[in-house]
Amino acid sequence: MYRVLLAGGGTAGHVNPALAIAEIIKDKYPDTEFCFAGNPDKIEAELVKKAGYKFEPVRIEGFQRHLSAENIKRNLKAAGYLMKSGKTCKSIIKRFKPDLVVGTGGYVSGPVVRAAAKMGIKTAVHEQNAYAGVTNKLLSKHADVVMLSVKEAEKYFEKAKKVVVTGLPVRKSFAGISKQEARKQLGFDEDTVCVLSAGGSLGSLTINNYVAYLLEYYQKNNIKVNHIHSYGTYKEYKDYVKTLADKGVDVKNDPHRIVESYVNMPVAMAACDLVITRCGAGALTEIEAIGRAAVMIPSPMVAENHQYYNGMVLQNAGAGVVIEEKNLSKELFIKTVMDYINDPQKLKTASENAAKLHIGDTRERIMQALDELLAR
Repeated sequence: MYRVLLAGGGTAGHVNPALAIAEIIKDKYPDTEFCFAGNPDKIEAELVKKAGYKFEPVRIEGFQRHLSAENIKRNLKAAGYLMKSGKTCKSIIKRFKPDLVVGTGGYVSGPVVRAAAKMGIKTAVHEQNAYAGVTNKLLSKHADVVMLSVKEAEKYFEKAKKVVVTGLPVRKSFAGISKQEARKQLGFDEDTVCVLSAGGSLGSLTINNYVAYLLEYYQKNNIKVNHIHSYGTYKEYKDYVKTLADKGVDVKNDPHRIVESYVNMPVAMAACDLVITRCGAGALTEIEAIGRAAVMIPSPMVAENHQYYNGMVLQNAGAGVVIEEKNLSKELFIKTVMDYINDPQKLKTASENAAKLHIGDTRERIMQALDELLAR
């Protein structure tokens, strides 16, 4: 029986890959015992406990680069957490006695993987983005293997012991449902173009605002298109449908519209022809897995603008278009979306190009990389 310690957090984009890796290992070695290390007041604590795994708290925060009175206080607190983190991580490792430690990014994975490497335990890290995160770049000098979602990230790990491109695992629910079946479930006809828009589980103000312009444009110009929009569960967006109605856009009584705070994403993505999205690694990997064209608006509020680089992987492959927020306008957004809606061949080609990017044997590649460490 193996014992595996995983660390990653701060955002779901770091936590979900860790959970997926645990699932991959468990599929092959059902008796494996898992433990997750993360911040007790961040999203990892909620998601890991919900998944039923053991959770060990490690308080760690990133340093603020922009100096202000408030940020100086935060940096002092972060320094205090960092000083204590090494001892905390060693204590967790000594108690749990892992055979393998895997980091999936976020500040918390740094001290955990470093402590394990110093203690002679096999370590691996997984980088989700095309532009590698600071933590994983630093850890690559200590880890036994670095696993990448995309080949474009290789240049950031030239000093790593070993680098393998594995892809990013996607949820099993994204396999097996046809476009025809999905549209039937949603009550849509088979032949009308379907658009899906979403800004993540919490939602995105930018995407919500520009989709509102698009929905208004459909209605004013009597454009026949099915549109699914997930405006997010963040409390500030709870009146989104009412706000649309106040502008004269009726989505409640339109059979071609599904506008809700949360939608069944595997079904919605299977049903659509075009996805309007941010550029989180997980969302783009799902787009590749199911093969759909994309209009991508990367969030500028992320570390090192990594969403832009994620999106450019798809744009360079002819799978979609990236529009940075600084260049975004109502006219450009609507034109970009309508160019796809009005051109079936453009939609088809972009969808095929997205599918070509998908690494179909990601789970096998990850397990092979980890098996080489477990077998030693």
